[in-house]
Amino acid sequence: MTTRVGVVADTHCPEFLDRLPDRLFDVLRGVDLVIHAGDVNGPETIAALEAVAPVEVVRGDHDRGHDAWPLSREVMVEGRHITVVHGNRSRWIEEPQTLLWTLSLGKYHPHTGLPRALRRRFDSDVIVFGHVHRPHVETIDGTLLFNPGAVHQWNPQTVAARLAQNPGRFEWSWLQVARHMREFSPPSVGLLDVTRSSIVPSVVVL
Repeated sequence: MTTRVGVVADTHCPEFLDRLPDRLFDVLRGVDLVIHAGDVNGPETIAALEAVAPVEVVRGDHDRGHDAWPLSREVMVEGRHITVVHGNRSRWIEEPQTLLWTLSLGKYHPHTGLPRALRRRFDSDVIVFGHVHRPHVETIDGTLLFNPGAVHQWNPQTVAARLAQNPGRFEWSWLQVARHMREFSPPSVGLLDVTRSSIVPSVVVL
């Protein structure tokens, strides 16, 4: 028997997106379970996903006020152990990485050491994480590290939309640089086809 799991991260809805894209629901149609790896941003997002399948969610750094969502959780699927965590770390690590990414206009890829850091923390068949807004599929010491990418991505269009919402001065200043981004990932979502003998990951561009 195969269980299909939809893997979603960094929706930032309604923070940066007014609604989840229709294409997301097309991709998730027929899944048995949805995992959301954090930076959900609003309970209405979880409610929309629950119309597709049961949802297991963790809290990200943009999920302030949602303390009922755990920082990490363990999910069993077909006897396989899946750890779900957002992946944010100390601001001393995070902020210099974000600054380099911004100043490089997207050319610098931050948080490249995050998968190995998570593997040192958790011992599972799969570790699902978000936060970096980039798809990642890698096996480390027998554990699959899987990031589906992000539903919300910064690009010239999403930056312009956010600027139209009159953000605060600090964010406005950051967006003035980010609107010149030269490299950015497209929005994406993940799928895991899980059996007792295999786990097959895939990333689908939205």
